[in-house]
Amino acid sequence: MADIQWQKSSYSTQGGDNACVELGRSRDGLLLRESDDPAVVAGVSHVRARALFRAVRRGAFERLS
Repeated sequence: MADIQWQKSSYSTQGGDNACVELGRSRDGLLLRESDDPAVVAGVSHVRARALFRAVRRGAFERLS
């Protein structure tokens, strides 16, 4: 996983605590990790990630907040 380029969330603080979500792409899908524990990585397939993003865009989760 050393070749994965991780991108920090734009909502992350710039302070020294370094606690944020990072996203990466692999051949198989989307990867997520916490910057303060980078060894733990969660992954989701491209198909499922696409379905999640479409649901977010259409407001499917607004009633949960």
